[in-house]
Amino acid sequence: MTKIYIDENFAPQLAQGLNVFQEHLNRKESLKIRVLSIKEEFGQGALDEKWIPVLGKEEAIVITQDLKIQTTKHQYELYKKYGLGVFFFKPPSKGFTFWEMVEHVINRWPEIKEKTKNRRPFAFRYKNKGKIENLS
Repeated sequence: MTKIYIDENFAPQLAQGLNVFQEHLNRKESLKIRVLSIKEEFGQGALDEKWIPVLGKEEAIVITQDLKIQTTKHQYELYKKYGLGVFFFKPPSKGFTFWEMVEHVINRWPEIKEKTKNRRPFAFRYKNKGKIENLS
């Protein structure tokens, strides 16, 4: 089963809701997915350096708005070393509202699921207009 973690910069309710929907889809789809919240699994404010190795060993995927993971050298090297798959959502300058957050992830969910089949490590970034950029 593939695990997709939602970072704490998204509401944990998004992970809970996606997991409920995905449980239904898992009955018919060959790719079985479980959606979890980093905040709920590791606690509020958990350092990226703590969860990246753990999730990498699980061969998990992360959905985040934290672009620093890609641009901070030691974090970039860490997610590469542990073979993590990452989807970055670039927020608008004022940030996402809750519903914008939900809409962006839900609209891209089929594509996210398809790209989880890619060889890890990988990184993709969704821009505000919905275009995807391969950062790998």
